[in-house]
Order: sequence, then C-alpha cells, then structure tokens
Amino acid sequence: MSYQQVSIQDRTKKFAVRIVKACIWLEEESKVLGTLANQLLRSGTSIGANCSEAQSAQSRRDFISKYQIALKEARETKYWRLGSDRS
Repeated sequence: MSYQQVSIQDRTKKFAVRIVKACIWLEEESKVLGTLANQLLRSGTSIGANCSEAQSAQSRRDFISKYQIALKEARETKYWRLGSDRS
C-alpha cells in the first residue's frame, strides 16, 4: 500500500466544505443557535484561508504568523465543535 501525500491546501479545503455542510445541518435540522453555527463556520473556513495566504507570505515571519493564526482558528473550531455536540 502506497502513501500519497495530500497538500495542506487540499486538506483544509475539504475540511472547510465539511464545516459548511455541518453548519447548514446544525441550523436547519438540529436547531442549534445560529450564533454557535456561525462561529463554527467562521473559524472552520478561516483555517484554509490562512494556510493559503501563507503561500504568498512576504517574509518568513509573515509565513509563520499565518500558520499560527490557522492553528488558533483550528483550536477555536474544536471549541465550537464541542459546543455544538452538547446543544
């Protein structure tokens, strides 16, 4: 079995699509508060945006900063995801 490396951009794009679908379901089917679903949507889709921005960084410092922001957004997404499970 061979291992195929998947780029961070592809992974975060797929993750963002899953987040969008989950937020639509949360608002329509489970009646989770719109605020919670909106926060999950914003943080979950921001991860890929920041990783994508990092590819055009103007310096090493800027590159690192974009990935640090993406990590913070991932942690926030985890927080909101856990909150949506309990609603």
